[in-house]
Amino acid sequence: MAELLSKERIIARPGFNRWLVPPAALAIHLCIGMAYGFSVFWKPLGGALIDAEGKAVPACAAGATTFAEKASGTLKALAATDCNWTQFDLGWMYTLFFVLLGCAAAIWGGWLERAGPRKAGLVSAVCWCGGLLISALGVYWHQLWLMWLGSGVIGGVGLGLGYISPVSTLVKWFPDRRGMATGMAIMGFGGGAMIGSPFATLLMSHFKTPTDPGVWQTFVTMAAVYFVFMLGGAFGYRVPPPGWRPEGFRLPASTVGNTMITMHHVHLKDAHKTPQFWLLWLVLCLNTSAGIGIIGAASPMLQETFGGQLFDRPEVDFGQFTAADRVAAAAVGAGFVGLISLFNIFGRIGWASFSDKLGRKPTYVTFLLLGAVLYALAPMAARGDHLALFVGSFCIIASMYGGGFSTIPAYLADLFGTQFVGAIHGRLLTAWSAAGILGPVVVNYIHDTHVARGIAPEHLYDSTFYILAGMMVIGFVCNLLVRPVADRYFMTAAELEAERRLSHETGNPK
Repeated sequence: MAELLSKERIIARPGFNRWLVPPAALAIHLCIGMAYGFSVFWKPLGGALIDAEGKAVPACAAGATTFAEKASGTLKALAATDCNWTQFDLGWMYTLFFVLLGCAAAIWGGWLERAGPRKAGLVSAVCWCGGLLISALGVYWHQLWLMWLGSGVIGGVGLGLGYISPVSTLVKWFPDRRGMATGMAIMGFGGGAMIGSPFATLLMSHFKTPTDPGVWQTFVTMAAVYFVFMLGGAFGYRVPPPGWRPEGFRLPASTVGNTMITMHHVHLKDAHKTPQFWLLWLVLCLNTSAGIGIIGAASPMLQETFGGQLFDRPEVDFGQFTAADRVAAAAVGAGFVGLISLFNIFGRIGWASFSDKLGRKPTYVTFLLLGAVLYALAPMAARGDHLALFVGSFCIIASMYGGGFSTIPAYLADLFGTQFVGAIHGRLLTAWSAAGILGPVVVNYIHDTHVARGIAPEHLYDSTFYILAGMMVIGFVCNLLVRPVADRYFMTAAELEAERRLSHETGNPK
């Protein structure tokens, strides 16, 4: 088994078709990308406990208006079996996804470079699917801490390993299309919710009973299905032989004379010593914080903001929904999650490929400047009941959010070289960890405090949108400050050769 999983075992034979590698990455990323679609579970889980009259019992943190009170209520909810969970309580699981994703990628990124993507993909499958099974127990026993541990912590480790496993592999397979390669490497992560959200909604409808929302059964089913696909993806990975180049390889015209693109390599141990690393860390953190909180609350946000407009009853707001209205709104909300996931996935390949022509830095200028404008305009679209404009704006934001993730590995490869790009990318993903806390906490905390203050549902997110626009502006300034890496940080030819000798220079190609 050790030999089967070794990096040497998966070195490709001469003549191997490099286009067979992206589907392996896609198989894993479409599964772990369901992390983006977890908002479809918030409403069912928020009313999981039913009283004798068939009504949802009160929430553990009902009436809380400050962060301290919300935190206290969440601590109570961790093991309570007699009260329901709030969106704030459940949102911490979403936060843990991305905190652990970044931490796992940073801690094990160097190991992954030497162990190879097959071994990392298998560990990712075990963690992500095993986490879903533990979460199913948490739902069945109504134990919030089990959900945090299962999907949040263990599943988050699986997310981190699965997310970065194909990055350096595909960058090396496609040196002529670096942006497109990184887009292909992680495009499936953005599209996981596009498939997973409707799938989860369908499963919950199938398993639902008058006293059970059908969530734990859905988790078990999804874990089994995902494990099969992730295992297939892990064993589909191949790495190119050392020094491999595609036939007729030429650098893209846009790279010739471009001082932002280096032909040298920075060692993993030196990357974090450069100002470029930390500027890009801030850019990724702020861009991600602005998008991740909204995507995590996409389904309830649309339902609360537009109420009955979602199903041709504009006179009814969210607080007046009947049981049938909630079912109809939930279906539309799931569709919205799927739609922004569609833009997220195609934004990843589209924007990353576009960056091969435009350049990484100008591409990020577009993301951050246009994103700030769209966030600032969102409250006006909501107040004017412009549903199509609101949805369209967030579809564009989702495309640029996804594009930011797929372009950042190419940005890193341009600045730091490709030798350690996977591991450097893993360390940079600690910005995602920080954003996983900042974004959802800001969105969910403001949401719950506004609900407690009696603010109308259609205005619950107004101030949040302005805060997120401000984050984009700060990220825009950070991106403008990025310059080429100084020569003193690059490895010498001898150092580079020594590192390559340590990285699977021999093996049995397959």
